[in-house]
Amino acid sequence: MRRYRSFCLFGVLAGLLLVAGCEEQAAPVAETVRPVRAMKVSDVEAIARRSFPGKAKASKETDLAFKVAGPLVEFDLEIGQEVEKDQILGRIDPATYATEVQSATANLERAQARYEDAELEYKRQSTLFERGHVAKAKLDSVIASMKSLQADVAAAEAALRRSELDLNYTYLRAPFSGVIVKTHMENFENVRASQPAVRLLDSAMIEFVIDIPETLISLVPRVESAIVVFDAFPEHKIVAEIKEIGTEASETTRTYPVTLSMAQPEGIRILPGMAGTATGKVDGIRPAASPVQVPISATFTAGEDPQTMVWVIDEAAMTVTKRPVVTGALTDTGIQIVEGLAAGEWIATAGVHYLRDGQKVSILNQ
Repeated sequence: MRRYRSFCLFGVLAGLLLVAGCEEQAAPVAETVRPVRAMKVSDVEAIARRSFPGKAKASKETDLAFKVAGPLVEFDLEIGQEVEKDQILGRIDPATYATEVQSATANLERAQARYEDAELEYKRQSTLFERGHVAKAKLDSVIASMKSLQADVAAAEAALRRSELDLNYTYLRAPFSGVIVKTHMENFENVRASQPAVRLLDSAMIEFVIDIPETLISLVPRVESAIVVFDAFPEHKIVAEIKEIGTEASETTRTYPVTLSMAQPEGIRILPGMAGTATGKVDGIRPAASPVQVPISATFTAGEDPQTMVWVIDEAAMTVTKRPVVTGALTDTGIQIVEGLAAGEWIATAGVHYLRDGQKVSILNQ
């Protein structure tokens, strides 16, 4: 029995030593690296040092159509033809619509004649009523008849105006000066109302659309002007102005569309679809005290503490550190940071509520 107990004790001790040895030999668990979306706080000069590719498009481009139906009797346009505002581009046979104008004119004249007769009858009956020769009911009947005929006149006038508009709509006029880029029909074709007839684009002004990264979009309002160089005309530097700054970033590229506008340069013709690059000219270096801008998603508060924070990424260690900042005004593209950040620093811009101090991260969009 004593021998059996000794054997059991030996087995237990051996098992404990074996477990302890395994624990000592177990490899340490590697720290999980969390991927984060991030941005680099930029100085205003950063946007002036870069070129952004883009494509040209017409500032105005539209498909024109007749508002009435009928056979074409005038439609002789060529691709590339320049036209002036209000120039006649085509016409539908006006015979049917001219007849409707004549008919509406005759209906109006008849309605006006009946109303004039009713006015005379009202005056006569009104005089008789004042002298006591007719009853009030008779006068009321005459007044009701006159009002009905007056409504007929108004309806006839509206019908005439409509028929005159339809006659005018047999003409297709250019709403602005431009260039014919496509025709959708041939002369003598029977067309339907609202059927596209011709495509017209405004060649006087050209737009150029580029995509600006979210790390630089807050600097775009500081751009005085831009220089656009098209691949087809590398020797021409065209001055452009910012027309529109997009307020919604692409989900895939995290860039904002920015539209530039420029006049058609002399000596060359910029066509829609031409590719090129744009470089911005800024209004001087941003003062050190001037606020930077970051996406609102980069800011957060911890618990009940109202202090606004951001996660700053240490590029060497690739870890995050929570830092208090002073915020300023909201803008179309984010929020101003008055104090707490400097140009060149990396900050996390998404998933900020799932990070912790000292956590290792990798930058998704780097």
